[in-house]
Amino acid sequence: MAPNGGSGSGTGPLALLRKIYTLDTLDTRFTTPSGVPYRPLEARSPDKRRDSTSPKPPTNGASPPKWKTPEFYLYYLVFLLAVPSMFYVAYSVSRPSDPRYPKFERFLSEGWIPGRKIDNSDAQYRTFRRNLPAMAALLLFHPLLRRAYNMVTTRGEVKENSAEGVEMRFRQRTSFDFVFALVFLVILHGFSAIKVLVILAGNYAIAKGLPRRYVPVGTWVFNICTLFANEVCSGYRFGYVARLVTGTLGIDRKNMVVDLPAVVRLGEWMDGFGGLMGRWEILFNITVLRLVSFSLDYYWSLDGRNTVGGVVEKNLDLSNLSERDRIALPAQKGDYGFRNYVGYAVYAPLYLTGPIITFNDYISQSRYRSATISSARTWKYAVRFLLVLLCMELVLHYDYVGAISKSRPEWSTYTPAQISLLSYFNLHIVWLKLLLPWRFFRLWSLVDGIDPPENMLRCMSNNYSALSFWRGWHRSYYRWLLRYIYIPLGGSSFRSLGQGVRTVVTYLVVFTFVALWHDIKLNLLIWGWLVVLFFIPEIVAGLLVRKEDFKGRERTYRWLCGLGGVGNVLMMISANLVGFAVGLDGLKAIISGVFRDYSGLVFLVTACTALFVGIQVMFEIRQGELRRGINLKC
Repeated sequence: MAPNGGSGSGTGPLALLRKIYTLDTLDTRFTTPSGVPYRPLEARSPDKRRDSTSPKPPTNGASPPKWKTPEFYLYYLVFLLAVPSMFYVAYSVSRPSDPRYPKFERFLSEGWIPGRKIDNSDAQYRTFRRNLPAMAALLLFHPLLRRAYNMVTTRGEVKENSAEGVEMRFRQRTSFDFVFALVFLVILHGFSAIKVLVILAGNYAIAKGLPRRYVPVGTWVFNICTLFANEVCSGYRFGYVARLVTGTLGIDRKNMVVDLPAVVRLGEWMDGFGGLMGRWEILFNITVLRLVSFSLDYYWSLDGRNTVGGVVEKNLDLSNLSERDRIALPAQKGDYGFRNYVGYAVYAPLYLTGPIITFNDYISQSRYRSATISSARTWKYAVRFLLVLLCMELVLHYDYVGAISKSRPEWSTYTPAQISLLSYFNLHIVWLKLLLPWRFFRLWSLVDGIDPPENMLRCMSNNYSALSFWRGWHRSYYRWLLRYIYIPLGGSSFRSLGQGVRTVVTYLVVFTFVALWHDIKLNLLIWGWLVVLFFIPEIVAGLLVRKEDFKGRERTYRWLCGLGGVGNVLMMISANLVGFAVGLDGLKAIISGVFRDYSGLVFLVTACTALFVGIQVMFEIRQGELRRGINLKC
C-alpha cells in the first residue's frame, strides 16, 4: 500500500498502524467532500475505497500506479542512502565528542534516554512539555465533568433525536461551556480575566449595536486595534493603568513622601494574581479570530445568507449536515446571544491554540452530535498524537539543532552539508512543536464531542508547492482566511485588476495580516512578503506550462514539475527559516556558509537531486489519493 493509503485490512501491528495513519483517522474532512454529509468508509461504494496500488485503470484522470516500476526502485535506493545520512549528519555534530559541543551544552537538559541529554531550549515546546501532565488530566476531567452536569440537569426520559432532546442537548452544552469558560478564564488569567471579558463585550456590542452596514468595518477595526494595543500595552497591567489615570506614572515609590493612591495599590495587588498564565495577551490572537467569526456570521445571518453571496438552502437534514452547510447555514436568531458567544470564544479545548472553528459550526455541533465523532477514531487519533510526541522526544535527544542555533555558532566551522541539514531539522522541530499542541487540543475537543478541522495535513517533508504548503499548514486558519478575508477581497475588491495581478494583490493583503497576526515583528513581516514573492514563479509557471500541452509526454511533464518543485522547496525553506527560526541575518550566514567553496556547490547539486527524487514520490502519493477519489489540493 502507498503512503497515506486506504483504510487498511487484516490484523496485526502493521495493519493497526495502517489504520492509524489513514486520512480518515486524521480528519474525515480529507475523505469526504465538504458539500456531502459524512458516511463511514465501509458504507461507501467500492470504487471509492479501491486501494491505490490496484492495477485497474483509473477513471478519474489519475495515472496508473508507479510504485513497482524500475524508476521508483531507483528512488527507493536513493531513499535508503539519503535518509539515514541526513539523520547521521545532524547526530554527528550533536555528540559530546564534537569540538563545538561545550559552546551549546548549556542549552541542554537531562533527558530520559540513558546517556543522552535533551535539547529543551525552545521555550514554546518546553512550556508544553512541562504542562503536559496537567493538561492530560484536564482532558479527562473536563468531559467527565460535562457528563456529570448533564446527568444532574436532565429531567425525565427524553429521546436523544427528538426535538426536545436536541434542544436539551444544546442548552446543556452551551450552558456548561459558558460556566466552564468563566471558571477557566479565572484559573488561567486571574484578575486579567476581566480584561478578556471586556474585549469580548466590546466586540459583541459592535456586532449587535452598530447599524448592519457598519458591522464588518467596525469588527475589523476593533479587532486589529486590539491586536496592536495588546502588544503595545503589554496586556494592560492594572497598576500601570491606575498610575496613568491618577497621574503617578513617573513617580518612584521609594521617593514618595505619602503613599500611592489606593487605586494604584489595588491595581498592583491585582497584578499579583495573574493565574496560571499571567501574560494572557500572548495567545489572545487565536481568540480574535473567533470574535471576527461570531460578528461576521451574525452579520451574514441578518439577511438570510449562508455565505458570502449565497442563499440559505431549504429542506436540509439539520441532524446530518455537510461541513459546508454547518459553516454556511446561519444559526437560529436566538443563538447569537452573549452566553453562547462567550462559551464559543473561550471554549476550553480550543481556547489557547485552536484549531479554529467558526461560530456557526460550533452552534451546529452543539445542537446535533456530528456523525464524524467516533470513539474508535478518537482512540486511533490519540495513538497518533503519542507517536508524534515520541518522535519529537527522540529528535530532541539525538539532534541538538535548536541548541546549536541558539549558541550563535560560527557557521564557517561547519561543512555545507552540516549547515543545510541543521537548518532543515531546525524547521522540522518548528513543525513538530506546532503540530503537538494543535493535535493535543483537537484530541481534547474530539473527546468532548466537538470536531474541529485538523491543522496539519501533511508532514513538512511532504510538500513541494508554496501554494499547497500554505493550504496544509495551519489548515483551520487557512480556511478562516478564505471565509472572512480572501473570498470577500477576491469577490468584491480589486475588480479592475487582471486575474493574476488580483490574486497576487489579494495574497499580499492576506499574508501581511497573517504576519502581523502572528506577532508584530519585522522577521515575520518579511516572511509574509517572501511567501507571496515565492508564489509568483509558481503561478506564472502554472500559466505557461500546462498539462494539456504534454499529452503523450506525461513523464516529461512530471519531471519538469519536479524541477519546479525543487525550486519551491528551497524557497519555502528560506522563507520559513527567516520567519520562525534564524531570522534574515541567520539565513544570510547560512547561505554564505553553503557557497563559500566548491564543496558547497557539490552538496547543493546532490541535495537538489535528492529533493527531486522525494518530490517524485510526493507526486505518486497524491496520485494514489486521486485514484481513491480524494483530491486534497495540497
